[in-house]
Amino acid sequence: MSNYNQQLEKMKNQDGFIAALDQSGGSTPKALGLYGVTDTAWSNDEEMFAAVHEMRTRIMTSPSFTGERILAAILFENTMDREVQGRPTAGYLWEEKNIVPILKVDKGLADEEGGVQLMKPMPDLDALLKKASTKGIFGTKMRSVIKQAKADGIKAIAAQQFKIGSQICDAGLVPIIEPEVDIHCPDKAAAETLLESAIMNELNQLGADQLVMLKLTLPEQDNLYKDAIAHPNVVRVVALSGGYSREEANARLTRNHGVVASFSRALSEGLNAQQSESEFDAMLDASIESICQASKT
Repeated sequence: MSNYNQQLEKMKNQDGFIAALDQSGGSTPKALGLYGVTDTAWSNDEEMFAAVHEMRTRIMTSPSFTGERILAAILFENTMDREVQGRPTAGYLWEEKNIVPILKVDKGLADEEGGVQLMKPMPDLDALLKKASTKGIFGTKMRSVIKQAKADGIKAIAAQQFKIGSQICDAGLVPIIEPEVDIHCPDKAAAETLLESAIMNELNQLGADQLVMLKLTLPEQDNLYKDAIAHPNVVRVVALSGGYSREEANARLTRNHGVVASFSRALSEGLNAQQSESEFDAMLDASIESICQASKT
């Protein structure tokens, strides 16, 4: 069986969750700060990315970070281009850890308009997808954000996500469609109802061979996305933590059946650069186990 088929089977059917290790330029200093590494530790972007790669390498090489409980890891392009223990990151994850490698491909968010932030243009996407394929990447992730419950803006978010998603499918990769609803949206429940309708409309227009994943904010109405979970074009529906604490995110996740986690900050919560290896691994192991259990419902 090819790597793609093995990885697709794992993503569809195995218990576990996705580890989001894809903080990029804007969010990197915050992620490092929470880890106990301040901006005095670097003097330019290259040193900053080296510092965050050290943090990610420590997570990826930890004994508790394996494919038994973790389905996939989402990588920033800079991480994909680096090595872990002398091996290309994506190859290390799959061959050593049995964790499916996924690449963040968006270039950040445009300014808010119509209650949403669309993704910035991605003129070099085809070249990036080709590079990703050669490095053994299975799928991609791209994020846009809904700030207000405005139907036209939410339709535009879904249309953009699925249009680029089709381009990614054509390149032989499986896109994670991520139209995040900001947890501070004034009418979050109404925005989510509009989003669910827009997503189902787009899913029903996909070709039979176009497979996607969905990464969504944990909704106010439990099991709101049950029809998307059951849709034949959907490999998996995963949830972002979105600013909720790990405890709150896990509680919400438990109530949404068939949805698994794709947590970033909630995964690394409590990890610190000053911890010993045994302290670090014990904290990461506890985090992974709690998120994994919440993903099983």
